[in-house]
Amino acid sequence: MSGPAPAPPGQAPDASLEALSAGMRFGALTALDGVSLRVAPGELYGLVGPDGAGKTTLIRLLAGLLVPTSGALRVTGRDPVRDSRRVRELLGYMPQAYSLYGDLSVGENLRFFGSLFALPRDVFHERRARLLGITRLERFADRRADALSGGMYKKLALACALLHRPRVLLLDEPTNGVDPVSRRDLWDLLREFVLEGMSVLISTPYMDEAARCHRVGLLSEGRLLLEGSPERLVADFPHPVFRVDAADRAAAERLLQGRAEVVALSPAGRALRVVVAQGQAEGLAAALAPAGCRLERVRPDFEDLFLERTRVHGEAR
Repeated sequence: MSGPAPAPPGQAPDASLEALSAGMRFGALTALDGVSLRVAPGELYGLVGPDGAGKTTLIRLLAGLLVPTSGALRVTGRDPVRDSRRVRELLGYMPQAYSLYGDLSVGENLRFFGSLFALPRDVFHERRARLLGITRLERFADRRADALSGGMYKKLALACALLHRPRVLLLDEPTNGVDPVSRRDLWDLLREFVLEGMSVLISTPYMDEAARCHRVGLLSEGRLLLEGSPERLVADFPHPVFRVDAADRAAAERLLQGRAEVVALSPAGRALRVVVAQGQAEGLAAALAPAGCRLERVRPDFEDLFLERTRVHGEAR
């Protein structure tokens, strides 16, 4: 995968997307709890969080598919529910669930979505040709959608969402379950459209994808815990991180679990990756010495930050 898209040259004063203390309850369940965020024109914003964090709920609110129980949402300054017709013209939305017609071909799905937006024939054919070209789906225009691979299906869904040239694009885990090559292709497409000025809000479970965004927001249990550029968030991370190599990884993991100095613990191939509380690395090394473990300090990454913040938030509730 190539590096992150360059940061926008300058943020326009008007936000493309806004959540203003947005809250959403489903009976006794609080899915979102006063979330506020802003996506500028030409910005790629990544929404990261564990399952059940509220990512899909926030995206559906911005798409106008749900009405918030508190707060407000804005798409290019418009209420996505009250001004739904205008917002639909400006917004592209790719849900996590399969949303195309499986018994229609690639070309027929594009024709159907073109008719939804009443695209003139010449405009439709020009955009169809471009989207089939950049997604490399030309050879499969007659193939039924339900016969496509997972990656090809996602690229077709993205093409359908982009057919009317929206100013804002909402993507709910578009690469989940997609092979690495198709993931790379999808991100290359996003880079191209962002460079053209499109605003993109994407939710993702992949930390390497979060690191490709201009800014990221970390959601957990309906709350926005932090946001900022991935580089700045990682640079400000206060805890040392170590790689622990051991002949018996499972035994080393048992030694580390539950220790006060261990902030976060995760597997890293045959080794372990350990986030340690400041000033407590020596105690950790002494505890692991009998097991013949070797500690090597490594640079923090976004996954370390994610694990640390979600653990701290969980302990605070």
